[in-house]
Amino acid sequence: MLSIGEFSKICRVSTKTLRYYDEIGLINPDEINPDNGYRYYSMRQLKKMLFINRLKSYHFSLEEIKAVLEWEEDQSEEKLCSALNRKRREIQEKLNTLEYTLKQMSNDLLNLEQGIPMMSHLDNIEVQLVETEPMNILYIRQMMSSDDYAAGYGKFFSRLYEKITAEKLTLLGTPMTIYHSPDYNPARNDTEFAIPIEETVKGTRDLPGGLCAKSVLKGSYSELTSVYAKLTEWVENEGYELVNSPYEVYVTDPNQATVAENMVTEVYFPMRKTSIGVTRE
Repeated sequence: MLSIGEFSKICRVSTKTLRYYDEIGLINPDEINPDNGYRYYSMRQLKKMLFINRLKSYHFSLEEIKAVLEWEEDQSEEKLCSALNRKRREIQEKLNTLEYTLKQMSNDLLNLEQGIPMMSHLDNIEVQLVETEPMNILYIRQMMSSDDYAAGYGKFFSRLYEKITAEKLTLLGTPMTIYHSPDYNPARNDTEFAIPIEETVKGTRDLPGGLCAKSVLKGSYSELTSVYAKLTEWVENEGYELVNSPYEVYVTDPNQATVAENMVTEVYFPMRKTSIGVTRE
């Protein structure tokens, strides 16, 4: 048996952390002395603790690790492979984002050295006035936190595609996201995931067509805020006002784009002329 201090030293996990892991049921001491409360761990628990540390290094949450440890032995290998593959994809997405950020930073530095303002790219965002057709969309509407988006997009679009496949529905377009919240709240955003289809079935609704301001982004989703800023400015300056929630159409499947620069996203602002209708210079 190893004392909590010895176990802590070997595994490089603080005694405070070990006590917390005991509280949440992640790993419990094999023995607690009833007289003095001293905690002891067995040699066989070293492997379990090292396994927990390995999963933590892979950015698994404690909740996810606990679930892994609770899997039945005959299913654990297959489930672990699936969980590791999913986590690897998440890390790769973060690496891609960081690489894009580094490249963007290098471009900004180069522009500044040449006397070009850092935000000059806003002037290069084009806005078109388009008339869209009504669409029948299969949708899932959900309150999402900002942390939910990365995993949420894949999760909810996958669910929609599964329904389309199971019910042999006819695709008419690429996935889209509609943002209904009047303002941004990191904890709660009213978000609708949708895919245009031909058939009217349970879980579909009509998305009205009409006049829209449209911009096309070729690049990382992190640049969408610039597109939204440009569209908002254009709508105001041209004497229009929003009449429905803005939405994004993902022309390129992010899972098939090898580099961020190849991703194409269309952004639409449904609108109408204001009662004033004056175009400002």
